Amino acid sequence: MPASIEALLAFLLAGVATMLLVRPTMRLAGRLGAIDMPRPRSLHEAPTPKLGGLAILAGALIAGLVWLPWDGETRAILAGAVAIAAVGLLDDVYELNAGLKLAGQTVAVVIPVAAGVTVESFTFPFLGQVNPGSVHLLTLPGGGVVSLGDLGTVIGIVAVINVINLIDGVDGLAAGVCLISGVALAAIALSLERNAAGVLAALTAGASLGFLRDGFPPAKTFMGDTGSNLLGFLLGVVAVQGALKTNAVIALFLPLIVLTVPILDTGFVVAKRLKYRRPIYRADRWHFHHRMANIGFSQRRTLAYLYGWTAVMAALALALRFVPYSDNHGHFDALWTAVMALLGLLALAASVYLIEVLEILNLRHLRLRQLVTLRRDAGRPAPGAAQIDLAVARELETGSFPAVDPETGEFEPIEPADGP
Repeated sequence: MPASIEALLAFLLAGVATMLLVRPTMRLAGRLGAIDMPRPRSLHEAPTPKLGGLAILAGALIAGLVWLPWDGETRAILAGAVAIAAVGLLDDVYELNAGLKLAGQTVAVVIPVAAGVTVESFTFPFLGQVNPGSVHLLTLPGGGVVSLGDLGTVIGIVAVINVINLIDGVDGLAAGVCLISGVALAAIALSLERNAAGVLAALTAGASLGFLRDGFPPAKTFMGDTGSNLLGFLLGVVAVQGALKTNAVIALFLPLIVLTVPILDTGFVVAKRLKYRRPIYRADRWHFHHRMANIGFSQRRTLAYLYGWTAVMAALALALRFVPYSDNHGHFDALWTAVMALLGLLALAASVYLIEVLEILNLRHLRLRQLVTLRRDAGRPAPGAAQIDLAVARELETGSFPAVDPETGEFEPIEPADGP
C-alpha cells in the first residue's frame, strides 16, 4: 500500500478514535479533580476538565500500533509518548513545579533518542554536511556513547514540547496549530521518503482534529499538559525523523518555518520575562493570544488569525519543498525563484502585520473608544493622541492595561501582575 494512503488512514483512525474518547476523559477529570478553574490570566470563565490529552494519546497509540512499522524506533517513540503524557497528567492533577516537569520531559525524550531518533548529520547551506553524531561527549558504562547529536536532539524536542505547551492558552489553539503543522510535516516527510515519519505526522494531525470537536471554543474540555506535551513531543520526533535526518539542504529549515508561530510566541514571551527579570516559567499575559484578547478579539477571531498565520507559514514550507526553483546544485530557475521570493515576502508581510501593525492599531482604536466613552460620561473632554499613544505603548510593553478611573476618565497606571 502506498505510504500516502497509509498516512491518510492513520490520520482518519487517530481522528475518529480521539473524537470518541474525549468525553470519557471529561468524566475521569471530574473524578480526579483535574479541573481548570478560571484565573486572572485565563480566557475561559467556567471550570473546565483538562484531561482531553488522554484521548489524544489513545488515538495516537491506536493509529500508531496499526500503521507504523513495528521496529525498535516505533516502540521507543510510543513508549516516549506514554511517558510524556504521564508527566503531563501528573502536572494536570498535582501541578508539578517547573523543575520536575522539565526533568520528566527530558526523561521521556531520551527514550526515543536512545533508540536512534537522533540527528547524526545534516546539510547546512554553504557549509555542506555537518556531523554532530561524530562528536562524542560521554561514554556510558555499557559501552554506548552520548554524542553532540544526541544532546542537541534531546534539547530540540524538549524545546518543541514547551513551545506547544506555552501556546495552549485559547480553546483549540494548540490543537489547530498542530493539525496544520502535522499535515504540512506529513507531506514533507512523505516527499523525502521518510514514510514512518509521514505516518506519525499524519496521525498527530488526525488526533488533533479529533480533539477539536470538544476543544473548539467554547470548549467543553481542555487537552491540558497531557495533550500539549504529547503533541509537542510527536511533532519534535517528526521533525527529526522526517526532515533533519535527510540530506536535503532545505530540510533543516522546514520544521522551523512550519512551527514559526509557536516559536515566535514563545521567544517573545521569554524575552519579555528576561527583560523584566522574571522566571521564564512563570505564567503571564504576554502571549499573542492574550494580547489579542486585550485588544478586544474574541477567542474565535484570535483562532482565525493565528490559524491563518500558521497556514501561511506551512504553505511557505511546502512551497520551499515542492516548487522547482533550484536543481539543488546551485542553479536557480529565474521564474520559480521569483515566485518563491514573492511567497516569502507575503509570509513576511503577514507576520509583520500580525505582530506589529494589527496589534498596535487595533489596540489604539479600542482604547480611544473606551476613554472617549468614560470621559464623556464623566463630563470631561476626549483624551489627546499623545496620552493614548503613551498608554498603548505601556500596555504593549508590559502586557497590562493601565486602569481608568471611572469618575475622571484618567489613567491609573498599574504594574503587571506577578502571578499566573
